[in-house]
Amino acid sequence: MLPVKRPYLGELETAVMEHLWHCDSDDAKSVHQKVGTKREISLNTIQSTLERLFRKKLLNREKVAYAYVYSAAIERGELMSRLINDVVNTLSDGKSDYMLSAFVDFAARSDESSLDKLERLIALRRAENSTDKQK
Repeated sequence: MLPVKRPYLGELETAVMEHLWHCDSDDAKSVHQKVGTKREISLNTIQSTLERLFRKKLLNREKVAYAYVYSAAIERGELMSRLINDVVNTLSDGKSDYMLSAFVDFAARSDESSLDKLERLIALRRAENSTDKQK
C-alpha cells in the first residue's frame, strides 16, 4: 500500500464543509440540525468535527455569546486544488505524465464539453503566463 500524506476529509467533515459553503456561517447546534440529525449522530460528534476542521485550518470561528460560529476558511476550489496537489505529489514520483493522462481521461469520461473546457483553460493559462513573462 502506498503511503498517503493524510486522509484530508472524512465523509462527515465533507458534509459539514458543504453545509458551511452553502450557508456561509453557523453554530454547532444549527450544523447538528442540518447535518447531524439526518445521520443520527450526536451534537458532540458535530462539535468534534467542527473542532477538527478548525484545527486543519479549514474553518474560521468567532465566539458569539456562549457559542462559536463557524465559517469556511477556504473556498471549495482552493480545497480541491490542495487535495489534488497532495495526491499528485504522493503518487507521481516526480513525474506529471500519469496525472495529466488521468485528468484527461477523467474529462473525457465526463462529457465531450469537458475536453473543450480543458482546452480553453489551457489556452487561457498560456495567455496569462505569456502576459506575466512580458511584465
